[in-house]
Amino acid sequence: MDAAPKKPTGIFITRSIDALTEEEHQARGPALRRALGPWALIALGLGNMVGAGIFATVGTGIHDYAGPGILLSFAICAVASAFAGLCYAEFSSMVPIAGSAYTYTYATLGEFVAWLIGWNLILEYGMSAAPVASTFSQNIQISLAGVGIHLPMWATASYNPAAHTYFDVLAAAVVIGFALLVSLGVRESAGTNSVLVIIKMGVLAFFVLIALPHFHAANFIPFMPHGWREPAANHTIVGVIPGAFYAFFAFIGFDAVTVAAEEAKKPQRNVPIGVLGSLAFGTLFYTAVAVALIGLQPASAINSNTPLPTALAAVGLNRFAWTAILGALLGTSSVILTAIYGQSRLFMVMARDGLLPKGVATISPRFRTPARMTVVMGIVIALLAGYFNLDTLLSFVNTGTLSAFLLVCVGVIVLRYTQPDRPRPFRTPLVPLVPALGAIMSAFLMGYGTDRIIWIRFGVWMIVGLAIYFLYGYWHSEARKAALARQKAV
Repeated sequence: MDAAPKKPTGIFITRSIDALTEEEHQARGPALRRALGPWALIALGLGNMVGAGIFATVGTGIHDYAGPGILLSFAICAVASAFAGLCYAEFSSMVPIAGSAYTYTYATLGEFVAWLIGWNLILEYGMSAAPVASTFSQNIQISLAGVGIHLPMWATASYNPAAHTYFDVLAAAVVIGFALLVSLGVRESAGTNSVLVIIKMGVLAFFVLIALPHFHAANFIPFMPHGWREPAANHTIVGVIPGAFYAFFAFIGFDAVTVAAEEAKKPQRNVPIGVLGSLAFGTLFYTAVAVALIGLQPASAINSNTPLPTALAAVGLNRFAWTAILGALLGTSSVILTAIYGQSRLFMVMARDGLLPKGVATISPRFRTPARMTVVMGIVIALLAGYFNLDTLLSFVNTGTLSAFLLVCVGVIVLRYTQPDRPRPFRTPLVPLVPALGAIMSAFLMGYGTDRIIWIRFGVWMIVGLAIYFLYGYWHSEARKAALARQKAV
């Protein structure tokens, strides 16, 4: 009989799920506090999912991409996200450890693929907070202008000498403020986020209710003015499919729930509830707000930057416009909070694995959070939000997120065949059909929903990630060190 094959120690080395589930007990120093129940996890997902997508990107999606066909775009996003969410839920119930898709991929497809996924998730969490902070800043400035307060021109927006703007002070300030809040403790952060989500959902429900009496069905004609996909100016593409790719930014929040697995009270039960619950509620609110918005104004008249208050004003309901501004402030606030939370936890797990410097994983004995790393990343994101206009990077972020979704779906199939008997508190239905459809839809949106410029930018990001991995991560990998030590001991 042939000897059992040796486990790989190269770039595709994997970490066993048994080792991952014991990792939090083996880690030195204080552990993360398990303080999050199912509602806190649903609210965490909604905090990142239902925010800028409704209050900002929905206007661009309707006006610039798909017209009323944005409803089909949302449906495509929801189906793709549901397939990926079911796969996330299975993995998170098996591996109740912080790290999200990075951790799951490490256990199935190997370290190199896990690094690529982790690198893309860093892009998702960190980069997505910056343009959202800019949206927050613009809404605050509108409110201040209403009472006669105006910031100096240089401090009102990102670097643009032609417009005499150099640094968005409010955008940077709000990022640093939320970074400090997240560093204080998960209970404080989650409690604040839950309050923001409850108020935000109330604002959106109020918008739908006051908009419905002014509903005009004629605004939905033509329903698909740009078809499924067609070329537009500046080498861009428009239509329902590109609209789905653009709108996907609003559907990426639910995976932040899985990053919090190590701080969930009952992760095997509560994390799947958080993933699927936040996705279901987010999709419902997105569809309702889009229908109400298009019913108020024709797609061509919807304002890309401030769609809700502008639509209310157009039908004589400007006395209620402040509610939309309040919702935008709360929505962007929760997105910034959850984005910083997710990034800090992901950095912590990757550093604990040796792929980033160990100092990144240090947990504060007082706050029991990775406070130092959270504050450092808050400063970095604040500089990005203040100096750069990152609206064009939403598609860039979506590409990284969809690549993570694709590999999580593939990982479920791989693990079902390589470890079929492993307990699965939550099982993705209809395997391999559901994960295969999730992978196919993610690949389809990545390849057919965007243009060449986005792929060039994404390629540069990946080259930087590869350089860091091969120059540092490969040589400091804890999994590789342990495997080599076992081989020497034989």
